[in-house]
Amino acid sequence: MAKVKPVAAARTRGGRVGASAAIAVGRRRVYRLAVARVLLFYAGMTIDGPDGRPRCRWCAAAPEFLAYHDTEWGFPVEDDRRLFEKLCLESFQSGLSWRTILAKRENFRAAFHQFDFDRVARYTARDVDRLLHDAGIVRHRGKIEAVINNARRARELVDAEGSLADFVWRFAPREPAVAPTQPVGESAESRMLSRELKRRGWTFVGPTTVYAFMQAMGLVNDHAAECVIRAPAERARRACRRFRKPS
Repeated sequence: MAKVKPVAAARTRGGRVGASAAIAVGRRRVYRLAVARVLLFYAGMTIDGPDGRPRCRWCAAAPEFLAYHDTEWGFPVEDDRRLFEKLCLESFQSGLSWRTILAKRENFRAAFHQFDFDRVARYTARDVDRLLHDAGIVRHRGKIEAVINNARRARELVDAEGSLADFVWRFAPREPAVAPTQPVGESAESRMLSRELKRRGWTFVGPTTVYAFMQAMGLVNDHAAECVIRAPAERARRACRRFRKPS
């Protein structure tokens, strides 16, 4: 990662200005470096895996990403508990890296009773306190309370719609999937799903969080065109009952 030089106080023709201007200069510099790193990283959308076959470039960022990329990311999920888990984990990721969350995933599962939302919906202040003292997870009160709130909203949604899967898969685009040629952060469908979840009382479900959820759960197929996993992921999506079901 490129280092950023300390920023001296910004100057005008009249001399020094306040520290806030210096901070603004530093932030612009950091932003430009971040953009440059992203463009460099995605200059080639794939990288050869250990078997010599091309895969999405991001899966080389950490050793544990390869198995996640090859066996989970982009494959369709219709199980309500797994869908709820992923929405929760993506909300915990906000402001952090997926590597951090993936490393703690089993701890999260143990702490939140395998993301059984019927059980999580009954959590009390005592459970919040327990979770805030659990060093194996991300101890963020707002995100912990969001999981409990969203579990209650998930129960309501299941009562109204039949299942969480029936609901979220309505937002999967039905047109032929087109491989991305650059990083994608959100979509029209993720914005619609985010709005609808918020309308129903869910929290920590912004369009970027929701799009990451859609990518991982196979509602969209964002494997690179040359990625060896793109074709099997797409076949699995096409075979998915809820994908074939009219929205």
